Amino acid sequence: MPSTPIPQTTSATPTPTDPAAAPAPWPDLVSAALLGTERRTPPVAVRAGQGPAAALLDAAAVSTVRRRAALRPAPAGERPAPAPADPRPPLPPAARRRLALLLADRGPGSTGRRGTEPDLTELLPQWLAAAGEQGYRAPEALLPALLDAARSRTDLRPAALALAGPRGLWLARLNDSWRFALRGVGGPLALPGDDAPEAVRRRWEEGLFAERVALLTAVRRRDPRAGLELLTTTWATERAEDRLMFVDSLGEALAPTDEPFLEQALSDRSRTVRSTAAELLSALPGSALAARMAGRSLGCVQLAPAAEGAGHHAMLAVDPPRTCDAGMQRDGVAAKPPSGRGERAWWLGQLVAATPLDHWTARFDGRTPAEIVALPVAGGWRTELHDAWCRAAVRQRHPQWARALLGAPGDPVLAVPERAPAGSARDLTKLLTVLPHDERALWVAEFIAVHGLSDAFRMLGVCAVPWSAPLGRAVVDALDIARDAGSYPWSFSGVMGLAERCLDPAEAGRLDMLTAVTDEPEGASPGSSGYWSEAFLRLVGTLRLRATMHAELRAGGPS
Repeated sequence: MPSTPIPQTTSATPTPTDPAAAPAPWPDLVSAALLGTERRTPPVAVRAGQGPAAALLDAAAVSTVRRRAALRPAPAGERPAPAPADPRPPLPPAARRRLALLLADRGPGSTGRRGTEPDLTELLPQWLAAAGEQGYRAPEALLPALLDAARSRTDLRPAALALAGPRGLWLARLNDSWRFALRGVGGPLALPGDDAPEAVRRRWEEGLFAERVALLTAVRRRDPRAGLELLTTTWATERAEDRLMFVDSLGEALAPTDEPFLEQALSDRSRTVRSTAAELLSALPGSALAARMAGRSLGCVQLAPAAEGAGHHAMLAVDPPRTCDAGMQRDGVAAKPPSGRGERAWWLGQLVAATPLDHWTARFDGRTPAEIVALPVAGGWRTELHDAWCRAAVRQRHPQWARALLGAPGDPVLAVPERAPAGSARDLTKLLTVLPHDERALWVAEFIAVHGLSDAFRMLGVCAVPWSAPLGRAVVDALDIARDAGSYPWSFSGVMGLAERCLDPAEAGRLDMLTAVTDEPEGASPGSSGYWSEAFLRLVGTLRLRATMHAELRAGGPS
């Protein structure tokens, strides 16, 4: 009998709700759910008797099961190269534990009353700086936390990235959250290698802007001429805002060999680039621009006989420029003054600030800076002239002139300029940065002894850490006087915070006597004595903890 053909089995075409069917894309399901099935038709098949919303939920459930239970493993990625070796010695065990504690407690400080416990958030930057001085490397297990800390606090980056070293950079390449470490911004500046100029050139041409600024600074620190040559290769094609930053970065390693380039930049199409180039040229006393500025300003300030009965043998007569010609504007003199300033005074200040200060000694018969500053100035021009000399002393880093313009720290009029805005030409803090560290600390200590702490906060911020013994004693004595006056310590919280970071830890024993609760003077703020006791307890505790931290870092480690 004829054989009956066996029907061929064919696979049925799966429906969208069939588990074998390819599910609708997950984003489409989410969009339909968010908009609602009344506004968007769900991308699924709807069975008889089933509503669109129920069909959508069923499809989402099936898709979720598929995603959780039927994922195909992705192809294995390429294994990263091993981390480079770091030959620096490891941290001593106690210092390692201390770093782990500081990194675990690096969150924002609590608001309100601080109590007597040290602020570990403020101790972390001090610990990092001390560890860097000792030449240690960071523990590998703490590198992620260290990079997280540097990401959230830019002030930690230089010390944190230096401690992390090459292994920290290796790790940063594997996590986009730590890419900042690869840009060189705020971290240690490194070059591809002395024997790889092509790598430097490639990074310069292909890097991000922040990377290029950091690279230019690193090259300039090693070889100012090579850094300038690198900049000139792309200067003509740079954007105006980038040219400004590149020119400004030349100031760190400014050299006479930069003068031809900066002279050319005086004709730049960007006004800000021109003014920055002019300011840098004025900081080069031997530059042609400085000579041109000296020729203009020396003609405006003359040594004249004193007026009858003035009690001086000579005085300064000032005749500011009457016009701002094209040559002055090319050399960086801004023609339009700010609101409230007269044109002639504005032009005079810019000329004097750009004049090499040593020219005034030659102009005024060999007088010293102190003798020149002491000369009376006719016509009410003294403030304008001295303000310009202040700017010149800071720009040219001239300690003799800074010393003369600062005057004696006990002078009662000094307290007035310090209350001026931070950008004032009479900013005593900027003048102090020109003095050597020891002299700066002694001047601030004497200033505090006469004027107190209210005008000294910014000055304290530019003094070397730890504070010298005279400066530390002056600060503590002023705080003790404030306590005896019956005020609350919160008025001096900024100074107290600086003291916790900057006082020599060896001073802790001497401060024990200040931690006691004393009798409140008549008229004192209620409870002020207890609050001061609490503040001094925190100060002493912080100093002792800092001493312990330094001892842990020195234990069996390098010097």
